[in-house]
Amino acid sequence: MKLQTLSRMIPRLLIAALCAASFSARADLRILACEPEWGQLATEIGGDLVTVKTASAPGQDAHHIQARPSLLAQVRRADLVLCNGAGLEAGWLPVLLNRGGNPDVRQAPGLFLAAEQVDRLEIPTTLDRADGDVHAMGNPHVHLDPRRMISIAEQLADRFATLDPDNAARYRQQQQAWQADFEPRISAWKQQAASLAGMNVISYHRSWIYLLDWLDMHRVDELEPKPGLPPTPGHLAKLVSKAEKQKVKLILYRPINGDDAANWLASRTPACAVELPLSPGEEGTDTLASLYDTLIQRLISAHQTCKEGNA
Repeated sequence: MKLQTLSRMIPRLLIAALCAASFSARADLRILACEPEWGQLATEIGGDLVTVKTASAPGQDAHHIQARPSLLAQVRRADLVLCNGAGLEAGWLPVLLNRGGNPDVRQAPGLFLAAEQVDRLEIPTTLDRADGDVHAMGNPHVHLDPRRMISIAEQLADRFATLDPDNAARYRQQQQAWQADFEPRISAWKQQAASLAGMNVISYHRSWIYLLDWLDMHRVDELEPKPGLPPTPGHLAKLVSKAEKQKVKLILYRPINGDDAANWLASRTPACAVELPLSPGEEGTDTLASLYDTLIQRLISAHQTCKEGNA
């Protein structure tokens, strides 16, 4: 090969190699999810087009995550930061985004706050620090209502398409296939839980309002005297009378709450304590569907056990 021909080919080869390397490095959408439920939704919608890292582990309290160096590195590499929003991560997400050195994920389209894409329950009309850990934008735990997850999934697929337009059609196709499988399950879950409708419950924290709203159940009080404060003997004593008067059937708590307060109240009332997972990855769940399956089955089983115990 002549030297002049070779010299003309070298720049073309370098450009081709650089393009190939660029394509290979950008083959997927890099997502940092704040909580397991949003990481799981991103995985189920994005499939092999996305790489998902999660900032918190299943069962962890999402209010209290450290902006550690490994998370800062994930922020720097992320195309999208996918979080719950509605104040759930107020204590650490702003720090993570500000120190992460990636301005693209400090606002949309690189920042997606799931709970802020749908209507929320328990939005306070007034705010007072004396009321405890109250979220100004309403209860943030929207993922516990699968109906809201349908809307969030649609908007998330659109956001993927915006950030990765070459694969826009595939994101929307995958979301539609996911919805076609997921949506009929919502009716089936509701039918399975028909015996729970109208039931009064006490919960440890206000985590479960969306689940209860979906299943037509009613929370009459919490084991916490105020949101974020641990149960006190005086408050628990008041709940004994309240549970009996309002015929409370179940006492709901998470593993991280511990079972002491729930079992104490259950031992003094006809109600039964039941431990529930909040996120996929807890209690043997590995998908969003299996999370709802487990929640429904735990509630039904606890209710049946209570009926038999009080017969």
